[in-house]
Amino acid sequence: MYDETKPKRQPGLRATQKAATGKAVLEAAREEFERVGFEAANLRAIAARAGVSAGTVLHHYGDKRELLHAALFDDLEETLRRALAGIGPGPLETQLSELTHAVFGYYQRRPKLSRTLLKESLFADEPWAQKFTAQVGTVHGAIARLAEAAIARGELRPGVDAALFGAAYFSFFYFALISWVQGAHGSPVALVERLIGQHLEGLRPSGKPPPPRRKDR
Repeated sequence: MYDETKPKRQPGLRATQKAATGKAVLEAAREEFERVGFEAANLRAIAARAGVSAGTVLHHYGDKRELLHAALFDDLEETLRRALAGIGPGPLETQLSELTHAVFGYYQRRPKLSRTLLKESLFADEPWAQKFTAQVGTVHGAIARLAEAAIARGELRPGVDAALFGAAYFSFFYFALISWVQGAHGSPVALVERLIGQHLEGLRPSGKPPPPRRKDR
């Protein structure tokens, strides 16, 4: 028989608390991985930073590598979402510059974690490999749509392959990212912008000057 004197269960509260705990663990993991690197980081230190037990961390994420993948994926997913949402109107070159600044801003805030992210996102095992690939696919699709809009505005020649242009952007981006991670280039955003600018010169309608660039923000 149902006892009305007993407190009613709140199924939504448990889910909310679980999500909050998971978020705290991921943030603690990112901070610890950035502080000491992946190899030196340990689950007890991460748990202490998050204010939970090591068992709670294991319950949520299994082992340290799974925690790493979850922390990197979650952080990058939010970064990419904000970067794409922040692209405003204007010439294609300006829009791509905004995207590059936003994403590289994330990497430059956490340089140690960025080295790990580069390695893990490119060479992760399943199911994380597919998840990271899907992230790249989302950004690639967005860049292709920007290129198609630029073609419609007359900035690029008719017949330019928008999907191929998106692939070119990623080749420039990853070249700059690898160079920066290896310490070979200190200004990766400027490098991407120069590479994109040169590439766009060959895609503009004949005789048409490039659109004016915005002043540095």
